[in-house]
Amino acid sequence: MKNVVLACTLFLLLTSCASNGPIIAPPEVVPQVDLVRYTGRWYEIASFPQRFQRGCTDSRAEYRLRDDGKIEVLNSCFRNGKVDTVKGKAWVEDKSTNAKLKVSFFWPFRGDYWIIELGKDYEYAVVSAPSRKYLWILSREKQMNAALYDRIVANLKDRGFDTTRLQKTIQGGLQ
Repeated sequence: MKNVVLACTLFLLLTSCASNGPIIAPPEVVPQVDLVRYTGRWYEIASFPQRFQRGCTDSRAEYRLRDDGKIEVLNSCFRNGKVDTVKGKAWVEDKSTNAKLKVSFFWPFRGDYWIIELGKDYEYAVVSAPSRKYLWILSREKQMNAALYDRIVANLKDRGFDTTRLQKTIQGGLQ
């Protein structure tokens, strides 16, 4: 009887650890982010589609350092014939790199904002989360050089991201 109980316990333990696929480690972040240089306007070049961005074009984000050390976040896009904005705040979770942040638009909900690639002149950034469920390619300009975009996407694929999910963002005339 003891062996049956032990076998059943071991079986339940092993099956509870099973997953639907390979476990992929969280993405590595960049070694260092200068938050002053990171602030300002970023245009979304491509992203994994998210429900909260459905119907958006001209997506962009504005980051501003606040006096309390946090970062003011203003996301906007053009949707249903008008500019749609949401304001939030972000704060650094990993002060050794400044590359792992938390962002919140509605208390008490917050999410991870990990900077996983960054141009040497802060001309582009790639942002994800430990789960890899989110991915944004950002640029200081509305359009990104095709060769640079292709290099970023190839690098993301090499890092285990499903780049077939990436959708380019329409950046039209919204000023």
